[in-house]
This record gives sequence, structure tokens and C-alpha cells, in this order.
Amino acid sequence: DDHKDKPFYLFLSQIEPHQPFVAPDGYRERYTGGWVPPDLATFKGETHQHLGDYYGMVKRLDEALGRIQDALKSLDLTRKTIVLFTSDHGEHFGTRNAEHKRSCHESSIRVPTAIQGPGFDSGGNIRQLVSTVDLPATLLDAAGIAVPEHMQGHSILPLLKGETDKWPEEVFIQISESQVGRAIRTDRWKYSVVAPGKNGYRESGSDNYVEEFLYDLEADPYELSNLIGCGHLREIAAEMRERLIRRMIETGESKPAIAQAPDRMPENSHGVSWEKWQAWSQE
Repeated sequence: DDHKDKPFYLFLSQIEPHQPFVAPDGYRERYTGGWVPPDLATFKGETHQHLGDYYGMVKRLDEALGRIQDALKSLDLTRKTIVLFTSDHGEHFGTRNAEHKRSCHESSIRVPTAIQGPGFDSGGNIRQLVSTVDLPATLLDAAGIAVPEHMQGHSILPLLKGETDKWPEEVFIQISESQVGRAIRTDRWKYSVVAPGKNGYRESGSDNYVEEFLYDLEADPYELSNLIGCGHLREIAAEMRERLIRRMIETGESKPAIAQAPDRMPENSHGVSWEKWQAWSQE
């Protein structure tokens, strides 16, 4: 109320939905037993133990966002205030590694992002790949503030006008703590590498990596079959490797050496041959 007549910036960070997963009374019950994404249903983890609480916490957070919207409306600020809702990571419930995030998979890296306000009132979805590093530049641009040349990321405002020619065709992913890893995602392919022997809590990068994952997101959107090392996709892996190295250099890292994965048949993401996995999953 005290700032409604002056420009203001408010950053509100909610811990939920986050471990420990304990939804408010009555919220878990609404979602327990509901739809489970195929990747979370396929791989062993803690999905069924926590998903009801997780969805319930998301619902409660959505209601809290609604109260902010109501406050803006009551102060007659809706038409001149930009509201951005996003998250810093997803949740895979231990299906991809020993924790709940910090992997290259969609369940870890794909996050909700919605923007409303001046310049963002046309509705619809952006189909291009957008990274969280693009959001600060977007907010500055929308507020009429020049984006510093040294700032990484790009404003998405040109995308809203249909100006897509210069937009990057991939997003770059850095993975810490669970591993020292790097990945790149295009519309169709996901390619990820890991630095063997490096501690993700103490070391931020490496000069040497090995290939770990390759996914065809068009044929396998839930990343159930790891294609790294498959002979017929060597050219795809080589192209993705060069694109990843280029993006690493652009962010200030030294040019790394990336060792190719050995030849093998397609695997599921837990390292079991796909044939064995299919047999196991049907038992």
C-alpha cells in the first residue's frame, strides 16, 4: 500500500513444494492416487510416498499466488505490474539419482514459468526453449531498462513478436552437488556428460568429462531409454558434443575433453539393458 504510487520490485521466495513433503490438512487427500507421470511411475524412488503431498503443496502455493493477485487488483495495480512466477528446479523423487533433483532429466530441469502484465497480456505459450538465465534480461527489458552487455541470457520479448530467427536453438545445463555435470537440450535431443572422480560439492567444473546420457525427446519424452553409445546415433552425439563445448566456452569455461561412451545397446536410465528392463517391468 505504501509503495503503490512509486515503482517497486518485490521478490517473494516460497520454500514449498520442498522436502519435507507435508501438505496442509486436507490437501494431500485431494491428490493421492491421482495421475503419475510415466517416468516417475517407471523408475523406483519415493514418488508414490510423496506425490500426493507434493501436489497438495503446489495447490496451496497456487492459492497464495491468488492472494497476491487479489491484492494487486484491489490497489488498481494489475495493469501496470509485471508478475513472474517460476521455480528453480523440478522434482524426480529419487528416480534418477540418490536425491530429488540435480540431474539432466526433464523432471529436474523443466520448471513452470508464467508472466503477466504490460507486454505480456496477449496470452498463449512460447514454443522456443527458454532458460531461467533469460528471465532477468526479460524483466529488465520489459521495464524499459537497458540489459547490460555482460549479462548472460536473452529477453524473450522478441519471441512475443514472432522474432525467432536469432533465438538460441538449445539450452545449457550445469549440474552441481550430485555430480559435476553439463548438459544441452534441443527441441529433440538431450545430451549430458559427467566428470568422473569430481566432487560436486567442492568442485564446480572439470577439464575432462565422459558421455552419460542421450535421449530422443521426440520419440521418448519421458526419457525412459538412454541412447548414449548407440552406434547409429554417433553422429548425433558428436554434433551435440560440439554444441555443448561451444556453450561451455561461451559461459567462460575452458574447452573440455569429452570422452565418447563405449558402444552398447540402448539402456533405460538405470543402466540396465533395455531388453532386461522390459522383461523386469512386465513381471
